[in-house]
Amino acid sequence: MGHRPSKHTLQTLETIPQVSLSSGKLFSSWNSLFQGQHLCPHCPQTRHQRWSNILFPYYTESETSDQTSEHQDSKQDLRSPSIYSVIDTVPQLDFYINATATGRYRRSRPSLEVLRKATDDVELGTEGSGEGTAELAGTPESAQGGANNRRKAAAQPVRFGWITGVMIRCMLNIWGVITFLRLSWITSQAGILLTWLIILMSVLVTSITALSVSAISTNGKVYSGGAYFMISRTLGPEVGGPIGVVYSFANAIGCALHTVGFSETVRDLLIEYNAVIVDPVNDVRIVGVATVTMLLLISLAGMEWEAKTQILFFAILMVSFVNYFVGTLIPATPEKQSVGFFGYNSEIFVTNLMPNWRGPEANFFQMFAIFFPSAIGILSGANISGDLKDPEIAIPKGTLMAIFWTTLSYLGISATIGACVVRDASGSMNDSISGNVSCEGMGCNLGWDFSQCEMNQTCKYGLANNFQVLTTVSGFGPLITAGIFSATLSSALAFIVSAPKVFQCLCRDNIYPYIGFFGKGYGKNQEPFRAYVLTYFIAVAFILIGDLNSIAPLISNFFLCSYSLINVSCFHASITNSPGWRPSFKYYSHWVALFGVVISVVLMFLLNWWAALIAFGLIFFLLGYVIYKKPAVNWGSSVQAGTYNMALSYSVSLSGVEDHVKNFRPQCLVLTGPPNVRPALVDFVSSFTKNISLMICGDILMDNDKSVVPQHNIEALVKWLNRRKVRSFYTPFAGASLREVRSSHLLQAIGLGKLKPNILIMGFKTSWQECSPHSLEDYISTINDTFDSNYGVCLLRMMDGLDISEDTEGEVNTAFEMEESEDEDHRIQKDHVASDDTTKEQIHTVFQNNQGKKTIDVYWVSDDGGLTLLVPYLLTRRKRWRQCKVRVFIVGDQQSMEEQRKEMVSLLQKFRLDVHDVIVMTDTERRPHTKNMMRFEETLEPFRLRDGLMEEVTVQELRKDFPWKVTAKELEALRPKSEKKVKLNEIIRRHSKDAALVLVSLPVPQTDCPNILYMAWLDTLTSGLHCPALLIRGNQQNVLTFYCQ
Repeated sequence: MGHRPSKHTLQTLETIPQVSLSSGKLFSSWNSLFQGQHLCPHCPQTRHQRWSNILFPYYTESETSDQTSEHQDSKQDLRSPSIYSVIDTVPQLDFYINATATGRYRRSRPSLEVLRKATDDVELGTEGSGEGTAELAGTPESAQGGANNRRKAAAQPVRFGWITGVMIRCMLNIWGVITFLRLSWITSQAGILLTWLIILMSVLVTSITALSVSAISTNGKVYSGGAYFMISRTLGPEVGGPIGVVYSFANAIGCALHTVGFSETVRDLLIEYNAVIVDPVNDVRIVGVATVTMLLLISLAGMEWEAKTQILFFAILMVSFVNYFVGTLIPATPEKQSVGFFGYNSEIFVTNLMPNWRGPEANFFQMFAIFFPSAIGILSGANISGDLKDPEIAIPKGTLMAIFWTTLSYLGISATIGACVVRDASGSMNDSISGNVSCEGMGCNLGWDFSQCEMNQTCKYGLANNFQVLTTVSGFGPLITAGIFSATLSSALAFIVSAPKVFQCLCRDNIYPYIGFFGKGYGKNQEPFRAYVLTYFIAVAFILIGDLNSIAPLISNFFLCSYSLINVSCFHASITNSPGWRPSFKYYSHWVALFGVVISVVLMFLLNWWAALIAFGLIFFLLGYVIYKKPAVNWGSSVQAGTYNMALSYSVSLSGVEDHVKNFRPQCLVLTGPPNVRPALVDFVSSFTKNISLMICGDILMDNDKSVVPQHNIEALVKWLNRRKVRSFYTPFAGASLREVRSSHLLQAIGLGKLKPNILIMGFKTSWQECSPHSLEDYISTINDTFDSNYGVCLLRMMDGLDISEDTEGEVNTAFEMEESEDEDHRIQKDHVASDDTTKEQIHTVFQNNQGKKTIDVYWVSDDGGLTLLVPYLLTRRKRWRQCKVRVFIVGDQQSMEEQRKEMVSLLQKFRLDVHDVIVMTDTERRPHTKNMMRFEETLEPFRLRDGLMEEVTVQELRKDFPWKVTAKELEALRPKSEKKVKLNEIIRRHSKDAALVLVSLPVPQTDCPNILYMAWLDTLTSGLHCPALLIRGNQQNVLTFYCQ
């Protein structure tokens, strides 16, 4: 006995190059494969090893290093089958891999069908083994090709750990020009205490955001795209798309900002050494363009070279900081004392603790605005998440460590510089005090008299006047200059790498048009070279402006906006209680994330209100575009989870509310079959239910061998409804007959709480004279049982019919149009065409046209509670039907015609229905024309039971053999009712030949009325009309009221 291959394994073998497995030779070919390998098909261990050797070599070449390790783990797992069955598999990693994201074959676990039908030991056939061996001769070559793929995988892309990939990168991006040129000045203005408060407030915002980033990044595998990827996969494309554009643009501007900062430092050096190129402004532009070009070339060289450059910058910065702190310990020379540096001094420290605001705009928030851009680099590591070895560990660990060390450096620099340097100094050696000289100020106690320059406000040195204080304090000044260069260039380099990486992910998601060109990747790291060039030109454009004060506000607001949305993502994902929200990072709180949202938005407006308005305006514009276009992506966002929670909560709360006539809505179950087969029926019901009430398209499948509808067919039909802008559910049901499915499934089980249908809508059975008696009985019984379930019933009839399956070769619902003897192969072929038909052009129906100034004629013959009037009212609320005038026809007599008309007008006015005219039909009691009555009788002729001259016993036998036929006695007893139906049809054809729609009260089928006769009545009522006709009947309960309570 051998082992039968699973369905998935056979599919996998079919994908092997140079292997052809025909259905007739499948088992013999499989057996030949075993014989060719000289393996025992009866040995369990050997058999599973053989499965592994067959399945695993065939992966695409784009597998990354982490995927290779996953592959090895899952390969090891495959060797152990489930204890229940050899075919049943143990849990494996490959079953859960997203094939579209990783670029590898996704292996599937055996389906329920395979598990139920398969047996563990099935003897394999041996016929045709020679041919089977020949067909599988290519298998060793395929295995060799798999080995070649694994060799190619040896040239794996560069991946970084949490230190080099995240921590160092974030620290370099956080340390910028402000650290060296503005932190000392902020300390002089705000004092050490408030400066620490500014630093801690900035760190509070970034730390909260870092916690949110850590939670999001550990809730599943993170790929390239950084902040955009995390926000979009959490909040969906509606929010992620705008942030992707804004964040990429902000990173490009950030590159320009730091490049301009570097260029200004170079310009100052050129001025100091009298080496100006053109003039101060153009020198900044020239140096800036040259610098960003150099950074572009480093980026284009690849992530490995970029990482090495960043490590070099980091080393220079470390030397600069050590140089600074060592300099504070070196005793001050007279030259350094003249510029305000005296070493550690408690008196200087106490004096610099408190603020000393200088200038008209000097205040706490102004200082905060100046300092905050130095703390915005926390996402630099997350931005290259696709280049990290383990983003789930690297991003939280590296980001938080970077914040910790940079915060210590900021606090240390502000405290030490405030304890060593006075606020004002003249820089003149002549201001030293010798002997007993009276003076005022901090310098007097230190042997220097700076009072004159303090009074005249001409001091050029000290914390408040000299931006190069760190250079003065350091042990070797040029190292601080090198640190400034490293800080600015490393930040600019991080931004010029981050912007293309984020933008590439956005381009590949196809959320916005015309940007897919920039998403193409090159090389083993899939470098976005095109996006690099785009970022370069954006940076050059802002470098040519050359004004930091104009660029900085926008950057701070864009980054704060990104931080707020990251916190929104964490908060929203937490409160939705989705089972899919399971971050391995536990040190976060959704309330802390919400606080981060509030403080980020508040700071945006406090820093620069017009920049905040620009940022929000741009985001709302991009958000509106995505909402309008509705991109076809599904990332399992928290918005979907929140929508589910809201729907569930409202549905449950609605269940406890008692129904009221004022809140009645026509909730329709529409038996459409596949909706694309009866588009007119779908469009008509959608005309009065869209955005108002519930609509469910029911598809009854009466094929015993197809009890399960393929998922792709359901998805295709739902897409068809969405493209047609029909707000409806689609629900297929399978059963042995229409009546069985209807009574046991549709009417009893469909719906949720109060969101359950109260009206059944079907198409009129135009083939009632040709169909089988059983099919007609099912149709009439459905109407009867619907009334028994207290539902309303509507039957729509159109002159050309509703079913367009003959035109589109789509599927036909057997409940209405098909005979039971239809060939099975023809049915399967129709199913396939029905699913493919959704890709064709949408078929236009009359209900999609503007109806103009036609009339909607309502023949309210029987009072059903008002549903007959409510439907046309809802139709006239639509733009296509708004110009139509509603006319109501009622039954009356000639003597009291005017009084009856006034009563009906008064009733309609109380209902607040805009009815154009009320017409009293006074001739309904007259006999119909003879030719019309003869036509009605001719319709029934094939269904009459000829029992006139027969004995009673013979008649009973005929009734038993032909129960659907109508006896002469029954026809004669019901003749008055038949004449009224024919007469009403004459009136309808006379008054409504130019109407847009005709609504007629549906007669309720009675027990003494044969099905054939009842169907003939329905056919007679609506025959001869060129416009759509609706036979409608409510459940005899009020749906209209003129009371307020």
